[in-house]
Amino acid sequence: MAPGNDALREALNKGLDEVIADGTWLKLQKQYYPGRAIPKEFVPGSGKGSVEKPTSNRASSAGGSSLGSVWSAFFDFNAMKKAFPDLLKVGLPNTLILAVTSGVIGTILGLLLAVAGLSRHRWLRWPARVYTDIFRGLPAAVTILLIGVGFAPLGIELWGPNPYPLGILALSLIASAYIGEIFRSGIQSVDKGQNEAARAIGFSSGASMRLVVIPQGIRRVLPALVNQFIALIKDSSLIYFLGLLASQRELFRIGADAAANSGNQSALVLAGLFYLAITVPLTHYVNHIDKRLRDGKPMKQDSDEQVPGDAEARGIAGATDSETQK
Repeated sequence: MAPGNDALREALNKGLDEVIADGTWLKLQKQYYPGRAIPKEFVPGSGKGSVEKPTSNRASSAGGSSLGSVWSAFFDFNAMKKAFPDLLKVGLPNTLILAVTSGVIGTILGLLLAVAGLSRHRWLRWPARVYTDIFRGLPAAVTILLIGVGFAPLGIELWGPNPYPLGILALSLIASAYIGEIFRSGIQSVDKGQNEAARAIGFSSGASMRLVVIPQGIRRVLPALVNQFIALIKDSSLIYFLGLLASQRELFRIGADAAANSGNQSALVLAGLFYLAITVPLTHYVNHIDKRLRDGKPMKQDSDEQVPGDAEARGIAGATDSETQK
């Protein structure tokens, strides 16, 4: 409010008094911040038994060193401890639901886009090219807002105000454009002789692509696919643009809310650690699989196993030794 605007101040105070008096304030508090304990004697606006107010790190760190202020602002273990249950029980499952569901749908759509983009028919190739250019060129946030806001009336009629389906749809469309290009590059990297050999032994064109070319192409681009899935996990944080209830928040939203309420960024750092706990092991695991696919499984030969011809060779050697002794 501008200084001296008493009329606006009185109107706002009157509105606040009304929502406090009829219990709306407490309902909103419990709905959007269910983990925050409210003392029984607390009366909004009275100052009695008030809820813990956000504290600013600036005042507490004014006399401390720069390193100490940074540590207290980003590595406050008490703030992390408070945010940890919500991050684990609410944020982590929601993030995985968004990423895995949109990843599966995006992979299926991306494979169809790749096949259409390699088609000899223009009516398949050009729409796939235009689709890929649009969804790769638009920022992810813009795509999510366009779909989430533009299709919101239809979504309300079909499944109510839940923003999850529209968020999953937006993430799937974004992922499919990138995954389609990854698949296309992998398929094109397969030597043409593979397709020709499959056709020579009686495979149809479709069966040759489905059973020979595409599996080899997917194996070659497996690391790139995992990188795209990791990007999808991080992009799931943009769904908060569509508005989420307390039970629908993902990792980033919970960390951001906790940081806003406490004035401390440690909850966001903890949310980042959750993202790292998902993505780093996944990256190394897929690198291991890729190495196994390229190098093959190492062969182990037991001491009891005999290479064909060994027994016969040993028999000849034994006979030769006997003759030598004689």
